[in-house]
Amino acid sequence: MVWPFPPRTTKQIARIEVNGAIAADTRKRVLKALEMVEEKKFPALLLRIDSPGGTVGDSQEIYTALKKLQEKVKIVASFGNISASGGVYIGMGANHIMANPGTITGSIGVILRGNNLERLLDKIGVSFKVIKSGPYKDILSFDRELTDSEQHILQEMIDTTYQQFVETVAEARKLDVEQVKKFADGRIFTGQQALALGVVDRLGTEEEAKKWAAELVGLNPEKTKFYNIEEPKPLLNRFLGRNQLDNKRISTALNWIEFELATNGQPLWLYRP
Repeated sequence: MVWPFPPRTTKQIARIEVNGAIAADTRKRVLKALEMVEEKKFPALLLRIDSPGGTVGDSQEIYTALKKLQEKVKIVASFGNISASGGVYIGMGANHIMANPGTITGSIGVILRGNNLERLLDKIGVSFKVIKSGPYKDILSFDRELTDSEQHILQEMIDTTYQQFVETVAEARKLDVEQVKKFADGRIFTGQQALALGVVDRLGTEEEAKKWAAELVGLNPEKTKFYNIEEPKPLLNRFLGRNQLDNKRISTALNWIEFELATNGQPLWLYRP
């Protein structure tokens, strides 16, 4: 992948967007962009997050990269329309967080879903013969109910992942773990409520977050330029307008279907409205 490089200057601040469900593609794009921020010696980064969350591992890798980048770059996260669950987790990798008063955030927790088609399969006369190496090898199989012991195993896994989330929020926001658990029950809340809970630092727009990032590194907010780091669009997209390509709504719906299929049976840090 070839990225467009900015002029070598310390008077620019980088900007990276995290949009939509967080999965492998998001992780690869954001990690590549973070490498560029470090390589080009940007003094600060504005991280714009508009995401309901996504996969646990991908969210953790982005967070870890942000924490490492903090050693060299000041990072301000700006929560947009929605920054929930894994979106919150990524935001914990920033030095400071700003949200709009009406931003939908929170949903701190873990969800795991599996499809049970047992009754449908019985109606149409379909059954499966399974040979497995251990009693739990086909856990969350779609053709039968979970056993009590399987549910216990999965609940333990979810509880462990949940604890990782809570401890990260507590550490990043300098809060007590038990204090975080009081609102980390999956509920969503506004940016204004998040401020009162200590999840964000300030209320404001993305433009105000940009000014804050500039001030943190001693730059004049009125004169500082922001360099938007985004994945280059395919050549076809440069010649054809958006209206001549796939309908955006259809494309978004297909992306969600793909995400649902790819993550079925995985623990997710995801807000599901």
